[in-house]
Amino acid sequence: MKTVKIAIAGLFLLIANATQAQVSVNVNIGSPPAWGPAGYAEMEYYYLPDIESYYDVRSSQFIYFGGGRWIRTTRLPRQYRNYDLYGGYKVVLTDYHGRTPYTYFDRHRVKYYKGYHGAPQRPYRARPVYGYNDRHDHHDKHHNKHHNKHHDRDDRDDRDDHGHGHGHGRR
Repeated sequence: MKTVKIAIAGLFLLIANATQAQVSVNVNIGSPPAWGPAGYAEMEYYYLPDIESYYDVRSSQFIYFGGGRWIRTTRLPRQYRNYDLYGGYKVVLTDYHGRTPYTYFDRHRVKYYKGYHGAPQRPYRARPVYGYNDRHDHHDKHHNKHHNKHHDRDDRDDRDDHGHGHGHGRR
């Protein structure tokens, strides 16, 4: 009887361990990027029609064709460095599971042509704000302070000039 209890306990631990490993695999798949479309729990790839590239969610890599081969990298290629990932349309490839989504590139390129927009999308997380207005306001304050300082000096120069024709030009 003691042997049966030990066997059941061992089986229970084995099943619990296998379940734990499965949960661990699912958690480590990779989270969508902030600019990725919201509403897709488990996806592996996006196709970006405007730049004819893919994004691998699991490895956080872009996949694009260059130099006669498909390249994987964490950054977009130089020619697309100004591409707006938040604004550009992302096709979520829900029907492909594997390592080479570009196997179907010819099909994707035709079906999801440059400029393609399907249903409206919102990003997984909001676009970050880089403080443009803060920098701009700081610049304006600095500029106005600097400008007012010179303007005050010009007013003094005009008062000191007593109308002798010198004004703001060279003396």
